[in-house]
Amino acid sequence: MANTGVLAVIAEPRRQAILRLCWTQERTAGELADAFDVTFGAVSQHLRILREAGLVTVRPSGTRRFYQADRAALGPLSAYLEAQWATQLDDLATLAEEAEAAEAGDDQ
Repeated sequence: MANTGVLAVIAEPRRQAILRLCWTQERTAGELADAFDVTFGAVSQHLRILREAGLVTVRPSGTRRFYQADRAALGPLSAYLEAQWATQLDDLATLAEEAEAAEAGDDQ
């Protein structure tokens, strides 16, 4: 798939979140669906789009399907996504530290 097609696929926030969840380890479709406030069917459609774009691999095992991000298929976008997620985690850590400091200030 051309990079513009990949960009269109990963531009959708839920698909980015799905990729993040299965970035370092396989996850079942059910585990992925449980992480969202939408129906299993909606998550399944996102997984289908990611799979058709070649961005996730699927491994059937009995009645379950295990998904994992295919970082090699993302090419240079892989590093971009990792950097973006790291920045989001840094921002979240900063917010948590600020909230903790404010709470400590309220206790005094």
